[in-house]
Amino acid sequence: MPAPVLVSLNGGRGGADGVAVPVSPPDLVESALAAVAAGAGEVLVHPRTPCGRESLSPRVVGPLLEAMRGAGVFVPLSVSAGIGAEPDPARRLERVRSWTVLPDRAVVHFAEPGAEELAQALLARGVAVDAVVPLGGEGGAGPGAGPDAEPGPGPLERFLAWPVRDPARIRLAVELAAADPALVAGLRWLPPVPLLLFGRGAAAWPVLRLAARCGAATRTGVGDVLHLPDGRPARSNAQLVAAAREISAAAGAATAGSR
Repeated sequence: MPAPVLVSLNGGRGGADGVAVPVSPPDLVESALAAVAAGAGEVLVHPRTPCGRESLSPRVVGPLLEAMRGAGVFVPLSVSAGIGAEPDPARRLERVRSWTVLPDRAVVHFAEPGAEELAQALLARGVAVDAVVPLGGEGGAGPGAGPDAEPGPGPLERFLAWPVRDPARIRLAVELAAADPALVAGLRWLPPVPLLLFGRGAAAWPVLRLAARCGAATRTGVGDVLHLPDGRPARSNAQLVAAAREISAAAGAATAGSR
């Protein structure tokens, strides 16, 4: 059976990025339904205000989640809880603690300040966490740390130092800058939590193929990539999910045939 595919409905993109990017809440609901019908097992969304700004406000997050669930999106729903929605770590905590409608999961970027506290606050509310760790690209203090910040532990080191190890509620989401098997092999010694591998832009499809060969969960969607594996522009999230499922199925068949 192919590994689960998570669809990133919109990411940091907006209407200027093309017609495949859903913008309004009704468009996001329609895109989620189509993606699930195409085989997506999870949905990730960046909630936005009517003017297009990312937001963690309960008045934005709650109605969108209710609209999706009310329309029949019954797979797990994830929300991104990053600096794109709220740059201040203390305000992010306030927003999360004020949610009246909860997602199933939330994405926490361990390259961003306050990640550990944010993840702990989410877990305390019963929200599972995808701990995003970039590998193979720029390290350092991470986004939002400021130009004068001293170099500190990288995102992976911060995740490893975080004392929470609950496989039922924590997943390590590794963003790879390139499909490097050596980096993935190095993940074998990490704590025994579920693993999701993904890339963006030119790295998206090579990393997805690598993830499929490794049996890890995978991620696609216009939040990460705007083109299909053959280079054609994607028309929708559903089309990207269908392509990801084909790749995962082919990798699974190849693995079975080599036994």
